[in-house]
Amino acid sequence: MTAPLLSVRNLRVEFPNRRARLVAIDDVSFEIGRGEILGLVGESGAGKSVTGAAIMGLLEPPGHMTGGEIRLDGTRIDTMPIDQLRRIRGKRIGMVFQDPLTSLNPVYRIGAQITETMRVHANISEADARARAIALLAEVGIPAPENRIDAYPHELSGGMRQRVVLALVLCTEPELIIADEPTTALDVSVQAQIIALIKALARNRGTSVMLITHDMGVIAEVADRVAVMYAGRIAEIGPVRDVLKAPQHPYARGLMGAIPSLAKKAAGHDGRLTLIPGNMPRLSAIPEGCAFNPRCGEAIDRCRAERPSLLPAATSHVACWRVTS
Repeated sequence: MTAPLLSVRNLRVEFPNRRARLVAIDDVSFEIGRGEILGLVGESGAGKSVTGAAIMGLLEPPGHMTGGEIRLDGTRIDTMPIDQLRRIRGKRIGMVFQDPLTSLNPVYRIGAQITETMRVHANISEADARARAIALLAEVGIPAPENRIDAYPHELSGGMRQRVVLALVLCTEPELIIADEPTTALDVSVQAQIIALIKALARNRGTSVMLITHDMGVIAEVADRVAVMYAGRIAEIGPVRDVLKAPQHPYARGLMGAIPSLAKKAAGHDGRLTLIPGNMPRLSAIPEGCAFNPRCGEAIDRCRAERPSLLPAATSHVACWRVTS
């Protein structure tokens, strides 16, 4: 067994206000191996993006880590001085945001942004950086990269801009990429292309990926393992094939049941989708015990009084008293 590239242990993130300390991430632990793609899935407000921001050291004030540790290749990075962390961000860890325009400077040509990033992190000439940038643009599927390298971001489509962001992230050859909803703003055909590209990069380069999304179809297509988040905690984590086919946690089952399936229709099912009643709780109103218990049709008294930890169940780890007791 090789050591994981990324190890997150007992992560806790709080957002204090005048009335209380709101817990956005509560005791989250997971690992990502080298070349592995881990999907992080859940409803809006589950804590997916906050987890990614915590790993990058990019939490927006007043949010801050109040517990746990984050290690990259065995080295703890959450306690590093900011100047050291900046050298890791962009070099060893890259991030792809939902809106590529948040990553690209609108007044600089895309080639200048890529070459500048390379020259900040490596001793490379301007000519070599430009040649490398053209090769990267070609690798991520930009047509005629020798011409597009001098384009401004607004001259490209949304899908092309997201490809440029991937080239920008890859130019320093990071060991880990955190992709936060990288396909949400794109049409379906372009989404498929970007997902295929991320998958190919992980396979061909050995890059680890943490893919944050609410789209289970994307997870099914690209991830090796999946972590289902709910109200700031991991409800279930395991091999993607097993979690999709036989989810153990009631919330995970509800998510899978809400996905339309032609196979089920062909097998004689009536095609009705599962409905999860209620809504994700606000941070100021997380219930006692299992946070999912008010929406769960299988809850027992212990679920309402005691919060479950992740425990082994089949091939997954599940935070549910009904499954692990």
